[in-house]
Amino acid sequence: MAKGVARSTAEPMGWSKWLLRGHSALVYAFFYAPIAVLTFYSFNESQIVGRWTGFSMRWYGDFLENDNVQQSIWVSVKVCIASTLISVVLGTLAALSIERFRWWGQKAFDAVLYLPIIIPDVTMAVMLMVFFSETAEWFNVIPGVDLSEGLEKLVLSHVAFNISFVSVVVRARLTNLDATMEEAAADLYANRWQTFRRVTLPQIMPGVLGGALLAVTLSLDDVVVSSFVSAVGATPVSVYVFGMLRKGVSPLINAVSVVILAASMALVIASLVLERVTNSPKGPEEE
Repeated sequence: MAKGVARSTAEPMGWSKWLLRGHSALVYAFFYAPIAVLTFYSFNESQIVGRWTGFSMRWYGDFLENDNVQQSIWVSVKVCIASTLISVVLGTLAALSIERFRWWGQKAFDAVLYLPIIIPDVTMAVMLMVFFSETAEWFNVIPGVDLSEGLEKLVLSHVAFNISFVSVVVRARLTNLDATMEEAAADLYANRWQTFRRVTLPQIMPGVLGGALLAVTLSLDDVVVSSFVSAVGATPVSVYVFGMLRKGVSPLINAVSVVILAASMALVIASLVLERVTNSPKGPEEE
């Protein structure tokens, strides 16, 4: 048995080792070569995509001077911040209610909570568009809410699918949380709010921050749902870039895409770092 285990965990030898390395290189090239080409041609001097005439930063200059692009970025930032804050609060509360309490209809709520992760984006986009068209008059009764402008619809739509992802990350943290710490706080006469604020929240904070970064990334990258519910004057940058493609591929699109890609990669890397910190074993000083 020991020999079998050692043999299964041993490093591949000879030609199989190089075959696995070559296969891995081809997979990485297949996925990331288009990104490298996109980034390379964003510095192209020529207006013709795919024809290299020299290095230039002109398209990034046009990106900074384009008012429509700047406006769409500002819309994305506002929607991203608002939807992330709401999603983090609601997603964390949903995770706590499922993991820490037992109540009637909990299983049904748990199943519905994961629907945005399972169903296709187009299906959810159509449902949200129909929902807002049928209930616009109800929302307009609320002071300060005007769904005709589109910004509120974008925020609510992004909250609808971000809650699920935030809840998943926070629940993963709660599952590995030692419940005896909360019991000890109760033994020391702390009420539920004090226990949550001083014991539970600090321990799940890496998961909350990881869920928040994931929500930010999903909100910035979303195209399908945003294109169905956005309105004139409230177009996020992802939808604006998709609309630019209908007029033909321009080097300006390459520059805008690289900026969005860099922002998304930074958020994903930050989320992975937080996840690693969350799952890292405790050191002797923490024990």
